[in-house]
Amino acid sequence: MRTLWVAAVATAMMAGAPAAAQDWRPVAPENLLVIDTAKGRILAELDPRAAPRAVERIRTLADQGFYDGLKFHRVIPDFMAQTGDPEGTGAGGSELPDIPGEFEFRRGRGDPFVRIGDPAASGLQRGLLGSMAVTTQPDAQMMVTADFKASAMALFCPGVLGMARNGDPDSANSQFFIMTGRNDNLDGAYTPFGRVLAGLDAVRALKSGSEAEDGRVVDPDVMTRVRTAAALPEADRPTVRVQTPANAAFLAEVERVRTAAGPRFDICDVQPAVEVAD
Repeated sequence: MRTLWVAAVATAMMAGAPAAAQDWRPVAPENLLVIDTAKGRILAELDPRAAPRAVERIRTLADQGFYDGLKFHRVIPDFMAQTGDPEGTGAGGSELPDIPGEFEFRRGRGDPFVRIGDPAASGLQRGLLGSMAVTTQPDAQMMVTADFKASAMALFCPGVLGMARNGDPDSANSQFFIMTGRNDNLDGAYTPFGRVLAGLDAVRALKSGSEAEDGRVVDPDVMTRVRTAAALPEADRPTVRVQTPANAAFLAEVERVRTAAGPRFDICDVQPAVEVAD
């Protein structure tokens, strides 16, 4: 078994007492997207709470083999890498119908949100829900809504996967992008549906395009195979677990990062702590 640790919190944990089993949660195989490239393997957790239609579309196309061999046709350093177009131009898609934008979602009391930092002047809170950084109405809002839920929005932090679209907000189809930097201009305007847990270095190593041509790549890298872990042969199926953000070790690391960043601290500075075995 090969084990890979991601995020600085792992170092802090290994220096102290072993974490209890309840401090970790396994990623369901159907929610683990495995993207193989010549630059390395990318593992991303899909989040159907944030974007159920987008997650279902990505699962369907991935497990059909639709993405195998498709290019990273548009790559802009410190921003994102875009793929999923069978034409390789940014104009193509699948034969499936377009899906509507999912820019916000409803968060219930059963969703394990952990607030990080003080509320904004608007009263909105920022924190982690699963592996996604989100901004949300406080829990108190659930007491005055018909569905007993609060509005929430996942943020486009480094590693977040988003659905590409044209000018129509309901035009997402097969193309998606992986963030390599923070861009809050995308928040609430594009659909975030998951986050890279391991392999962000492989995304950042992809061949980039010309700034003058908006990132269009000549002789781009490709995705050699894309599947959910559930669709892979058992011998090739990675298993991933993520440290729960409510435990003491993780919160201590968050506080260290927050103190070091000072007033520049952003929720996107907090990366999931991950263990991968394959």
